[in-house]
Amino acid sequence: MDALLSQMESDLKLGGYAERTRAAYLHAARDLAEFHGRSPALLGQPELRVWVAHLAGRGLSGQRRRQHHAALKFLYARTLGRTEIVAFLGWPKDAERLTPVLSRVDIERLLRALRVPKYRVFFTLLYATGLRLREACLLETRDIDASRRVIHVRNAKGGRERLVMLGRRLLAILRNYWRFERPPAPWLFASSKGTALNAEVARSALKRAAAEAALAVPVTPRLLRHSFATHLLEEGTDIRVIQVLLGHRSIRTTARYTHVSADLIAGTKSPIDQLDNWP
Repeated sequence: MDALLSQMESDLKLGGYAERTRAAYLHAARDLAEFHGRSPALLGQPELRVWVAHLAGRGLSGQRRRQHHAALKFLYARTLGRTEIVAFLGWPKDAERLTPVLSRVDIERLLRALRVPKYRVFFTLLYATGLRLREACLLETRDIDASRRVIHVRNAKGGRERLVMLGRRLLAILRNYWRFERPPAPWLFASSKGTALNAEVARSALKRAAAEAALAVPVTPRLLRHSFATHLLEEGTDIRVIQVLLGHRSIRTTARYTHVSADLIAGTKSPIDQLDNWP
């Protein structure tokens, strides 16, 4: 089993997979081995079908199940060279649910509740730019291009670099933060050890602030990203511009924000409003 995992990890590195993806795929392979009590190399399609059915019954999100399926496909098709054994695998879909969005008033309450200035500026930046948590944690001072009014996102998901806006208000906030904080190079936000800001520490700070602000919905960094996109949409920003800002590969991913913008829906005129003589 150890030899198989070692080979799989080597294949993942050769394939250019990110460190977090490699770790997730290897963990999925270990889960499969523990479930059946033997190496995946000794399993056949019937055993894999049992495992897939088990995953479906665990109440995992569509994203987690897709990750497991992708790990299985990689393990058997690339490392073991047995493509036919995973030919039956589908692609689990997420249930269609409305994503909560914070109002602008809630955003202000949340940011005020962040008592440590570093975290207040950090999460202000997340809402102002729509960055993912990890992308923001890995920002360097060189990524702030004040002359062009953009932020260069180098550590983007999937290795797809992009630019996001750097508004005048955010730039002023960052400059004021820099004068007082002076984080160690090259980081824009750093941990107490001088390394890049720890994502889980930042997440905990946001959780404490959300509790103090007593907001009605569970608050996560992703919710700030959802709110950023929805508020842009409500202001009339073209959805393809939002797609680029969020770093989405497909416009279909961005289009889900059209389902959560209550203001946009409420402001859309019904055809009945055009009937002059009714009622």
